[in-house]
Amino acid sequence: MLLRAVSGMALAVWAVNLDAREMSLIDTVTTKAIRSAQLSPDGQFTAVIRSTPRTPYEDDDGSSYRELVLINAEGEETSYLSKDKKFSRVSFGPQSEYLYFTAKEEGDEYQELYRMPVRGGGVQSVFEFEGNIGSYAISEDGQHLAFLSSGKDDVDKTKLSKKGFKAEVYEEDLTYTQVYHVSLEDLSKEATAVTSEGRHALSVDFHPNNEQLLVRTAPTSLIDDNYMSSQYHLIGLDGEVVNSFESEGKLGRAEFSPDGRYLAMIRAADYNDPSAGTLFVYDTREQEHRNVLPDYKGSIKDFSWRTDEEIVWLGHRGTESEVQALTLKFLESRSLLETGEAIFTSLDGEAGKSEFVLTGHRPSHPNEAFKYSNGRLERLTDSNPWLADVEMPRQETMTYEARDGLKLEGIVVYPTDYEEGKRYPLMMVIHGGPESHYSNGWLDRYGSPVKHAAAKGYALFFPNYRGSTGRGVEFSKLGQNDYAGKEFDDIVDAKKHLVDIGLADESSVGITGGSYGGFASAWGATAQTEHFAASVMFVGISNNLSKFGTTDIAKEMHAVHARSYPWDKWEWYLERSPIFHAEKARTPILIMHGKEDTRVHPSQSMELYRYLKTHGNVPVRLVLYPGEGHGNRKVAAQLDYSMRLMRWMDSFLVEKAEEKPSFELPHAEQLK
Repeated sequence: MLLRAVSGMALAVWAVNLDAREMSLIDTVTTKAIRSAQLSPDGQFTAVIRSTPRTPYEDDDGSSYRELVLINAEGEETSYLSKDKKFSRVSFGPQSEYLYFTAKEEGDEYQELYRMPVRGGGVQSVFEFEGNIGSYAISEDGQHLAFLSSGKDDVDKTKLSKKGFKAEVYEEDLTYTQVYHVSLEDLSKEATAVTSEGRHALSVDFHPNNEQLLVRTAPTSLIDDNYMSSQYHLIGLDGEVVNSFESEGKLGRAEFSPDGRYLAMIRAADYNDPSAGTLFVYDTREQEHRNVLPDYKGSIKDFSWRTDEEIVWLGHRGTESEVQALTLKFLESRSLLETGEAIFTSLDGEAGKSEFVLTGHRPSHPNEAFKYSNGRLERLTDSNPWLADVEMPRQETMTYEARDGLKLEGIVVYPTDYEEGKRYPLMMVIHGGPESHYSNGWLDRYGSPVKHAAAKGYALFFPNYRGSTGRGVEFSKLGQNDYAGKEFDDIVDAKKHLVDIGLADESSVGITGGSYGGFASAWGATAQTEHFAASVMFVGISNNLSKFGTTDIAKEMHAVHARSYPWDKWEWYLERSPIFHAEKARTPILIMHGKEDTRVHPSQSMELYRYLKTHGNVPVRLVLYPGEGHGNRKVAAQLDYSMRLMRWMDSFLVEKAEEKPSFELPHAEQLK
């Protein structure tokens, strides 16, 4: 039986398969995904990187495996670099003859540049350097190589470290990356630095004239300067700065038109714009720049030049995505892929080619590779064929109204065996940022195991509260200078709406999320405790005063979130902190955090834990993950997190427990 439902812009399709199975938590954290897709310059091949998580309880701890797969024009796949080889930064050579990548092969002291023939042949060394080669670019004529490197290791520092001299000077003892250039025609010559030591290089690409470089630099290598103080420059191979391109705030990718006249750039609309989601074009001939989509009520995610005057762009609007072609002469866009096809996440094309490739996901599958050609969209990869046997719950966009009349959106997932008129326990999953948003695609993560939870009888809701992206710059600024104010009231209003329509059991609503979503989860467990029966807070904020002093993005916090400093209004910052409301808390809360988090310091979780434990009014538990930062990246830590999340929600939303569950998980039983 096939059912369809329309809600706003979204078309939700779900199927009832009598032979389908439930999706386990191990399934959730081991799902494969396509991380990138590139079209070769001749348009004949697509190179994709497939990520394969390690197998829990079998593989040793570590990051996911990566595989390079080449797809020809007939759709045939060839695996080139398997999980046994550590590689990164794959790209096609100018003539589509070679695939280039960086790797540290046996005998290499540093990560070097390699290549292999597209049509078969062994791996060849291209260039080695006294230092790791990072991002790189090859000129279109194939004669020049530019790359990023921080140079060779400090031998004295290594020797002193072995003797116990390991003092770290905070935010001063920094490593800077520079851009280097070398002629591929004469590799006997040494690579020379193009940028000065006074700035940190973040990216490099060639101008179409093959004689100049487009370089993004920041004053230091601190992440805050990357976010808020970087700038693009046009630099000659001799190091002379030819041009600097004016911009404010956050920056995304930039690329020259094929003839070199125009530079397209994704950037913030202004310094206080929370995200880089606006498309600007710089005319180097007329020395002017303009926002070429000034009225777009969405967020630009990617683009590619099709001709000297036409850009294909990918945007996220509301809970959907779209692809359009923009003609610069008339600033007119025409639709190539309407909303509802998939949630596309990246786009790659080649000048002079009408086709392009994308990565994208749907509610039924994670990121896969697609190709657009002759007006048709073709899916190139199926990384998880077993998903055809998993029962897919109903998922759709839902619109609701906040208490002040603002129209808001979110994604609702119904329990797999949903019966109209029956109420269900509800998990509200709050996104971080807050300059982010949920799209109506694959939402399964270790922190939101959608298919698993739906099969267990949960409804889930993913709100795009005010301050989210995807609805234009003005909407994304609505939460500024109002920490935990109307933005978090929007979450309560969503809960009330779901209760009013008869989906949610008002007494069985849980809240969870990471980072800013963790802040919301802590706020929901304290200041808004009457609305939530369980909370799971991840890498979240509990004290906005100490948060400012311990984060690595203080500049960004001030510019695009708080719009003030703690010393401007000490009491307000404290009152907008969950610890201020800790005595009110009656919501059982599980707190989890990466021990190496520099974005939101683990002390944020420790503070809330200590306050709640001391008050003794509510079950509370703190779980720390060694080796993890602002989010769990390794599969064992992800699985552990998912299991604890579901156990906590089961205990307090379904079983209505009064005591917290055991802190131990049955991991040892799974070892082989």
